[in-house]
Amino acid sequence: MVTRKELAALLTVVVGAEHVIEDDESKKPFECDGISVYQVMPMLVVLPANSEQVAAVLRVCHQHKIPVVPRGAGTGLSAGALPHREGVLLSLSRLDRIISIEPDRAVAVVQPGVRNIAISDAAKPYGLFYGPDPSSQIACSIGGNVAENAGGVHCLKYGLTIHNVVALEMIDITGERFKLGGGSLDQPGFDLLAILTGSEGMLGVVTEVTVQLLPIPDVAQVLLAGFDSLTYAADAVGAIIGHGIIPGGLEMMDRYAIQAAEDFAKAGYPKDAEALLLCELDGNAAEVNDQIDRVSTILSEHHASSIRVSADEQERALMWKGRKSAFPAVGRLSPDYYCMDGTIPRRHLAHVLTEIHRMSDQFGLRVANVFHAGDGNLHPLILFDANQSGELEKAEKFGADILALCVKVGGCITGEHGVGSEKINQMREQFTDLELSQFHRLKEAFDVDGTLNPGKGIPEPKHCQEYRTLTNFDASTFLSSTANRPEMGGENDR
Repeated sequence: MVTRKELAALLTVVVGAEHVIEDDESKKPFECDGISVYQVMPMLVVLPANSEQVAAVLRVCHQHKIPVVPRGAGTGLSAGALPHREGVLLSLSRLDRIISIEPDRAVAVVQPGVRNIAISDAAKPYGLFYGPDPSSQIACSIGGNVAENAGGVHCLKYGLTIHNVVALEMIDITGERFKLGGGSLDQPGFDLLAILTGSEGMLGVVTEVTVQLLPIPDVAQVLLAGFDSLTYAADAVGAIIGHGIIPGGLEMMDRYAIQAAEDFAKAGYPKDAEALLLCELDGNAAEVNDQIDRVSTILSEHHASSIRVSADEQERALMWKGRKSAFPAVGRLSPDYYCMDGTIPRRHLAHVLTEIHRMSDQFGLRVANVFHAGDGNLHPLILFDANQSGELEKAEKFGADILALCVKVGGCITGEHGVGSEKINQMREQFTDLELSQFHRLKEAFDVDGTLNPGKGIPEPKHCQEYRTLTNFDASTFLSSTANRPEMGGENDR
């Protein structure tokens, strides 16, 4: 077994001494992602500068069977980039170049360390933008977005990351590089691009991403509606979609989230409301004006206590600033909070929110709800104090019960944050042992030694006789045979 000093020496040859971090103080910023309650100090942190160095680092680690945990900007909310105590934390932050903006093809080709918002900033002069916009878009990286299949406030209309990625370059644990996807709308064979998107760094390391760009709408306006009841607001969400209107974004916040966001952003939110809806409508002027009238009528019919329409782009941005700053703003209400991420059918919004408030009383912990109401993606923020003995464990149990409820009503345990380490036990709430064994088969096909982001995403199998006798296949052989075939979106397709 190679020692830490020997491994550091090998990796120093690849990336240079200044990009191999060994001392604990310098490794401290890498010990967790956005969920700071879970912390592990990695053995080493390595910061490659390009895809060739990424491949070389992976080859060294694979040769010596050293665990590797890929990391983007560290804004993830499922402990998906939690380091391995005896492994390498592979930071992709130096791969931060926008390779090209191609307006004729309406695509951008970028490295994984590029910030989400930087893509839209670069595309704006061409009248284009990138659709998925997580609340952390000023900081989160596109590579991390691909790993977690990130969404955002506009994912209702414009889709998640998976709906906006055209092609990927990835490197497997052996250091071999592959290109997936291409310029056509469909590819023959298995949809490997979809498998990699949302795979949480467990199957390969993404080193280049081609995303589709969309035309910037002529007009975008936000309706801000306050309600005296969570049920009224939840029912209004279903009614808007039921009338055939697909907003650019349809977000909901409860009383705690409203008050925290308003105190921070001064966006003009009604602090006395029990619930708030933000409904953005975009398109051409005539279409938006018509939809504003229709949505206003729907909101009034569902007992909105106040309705306000953004008067200009500055006011629209301010309304969204309150929503996008809600997570950090809630930090003003409590020393700690535990952010959950479950998805449910829209028709169950009122029931699930009512149950969450009942659980809040049961556990004696406050909850601030701020979430993507249009697609039923909940983000309950469970407020607690980690300095109080037992409160973290109580918050975790509360969160687990929320996810179990999501599954019970026909939803799932994640919408865009991923499973990571945080929700790994809840995977058994949603999937059978046989289904989980299939996930492990896929993992082993790409990473036979299980050293790429180990312990994430899938609970350990029970290794029954049926599992042991399943036939494995070698993903490297399959990918190698297809990587340079034009119909598979390989090198020749570029």
